[in-house]
Amino acid sequence: MARRNASQGTPATAALTAAGVPFVLHPYTHDPTAASYGAEAAEALGIDPSRVFKTLMVEVEGRLAVGIVPVSGTLDLKALATALGAKKAAMADPAAAQRRTGYVLGGISPLGQRQPSPTVLDSSALALETLLVSGGKRGLDIELAPADLVRLTQAVTAPIGTPAA
Repeated sequence: MARRNASQGTPATAALTAAGVPFVLHPYTHDPTAASYGAEAAEALGIDPSRVFKTLMVEVEGRLAVGIVPVSGTLDLKALATALGAKKAAMADPAAAQRRTGYVLGGISPLGQRQPSPTVLDSSALALETLLVSGGKRGLDIELAPADLVRLTQAVTAPIGTPAA
């Protein structure tokens, strides 16, 4: 996998480059009126939504954590809590998520976060050759191998995503 558009540098791309991980940047024109950042990315890039993953910040027993699930579904908070050895989880306060990661909402990447958090990747990712996650700003996704994402984020994998209703 080749690297493209080095001018699109973010902490996420810097982390991938420093680790020597192959990746492809997928920039697109962000629509500020889009209802869902992840669905917008999948549509703008013409990529199956089951390959485009959203990064969600959650609070688990008083600490922030990351859940990464396909944009084609939703995050099962109970399953994420269980994967982290807890009883329950809730979506994190948006301001706390931005402070913790150093990214803006809609551009939170699981890579290159200001303060890394425990991370859970939906196990559906393991069946894919590559997946896409936010590149660290709205209008930029990064394509990489799931194994590289797991390694760099020290993620555990578990079935934390549920299909959209």
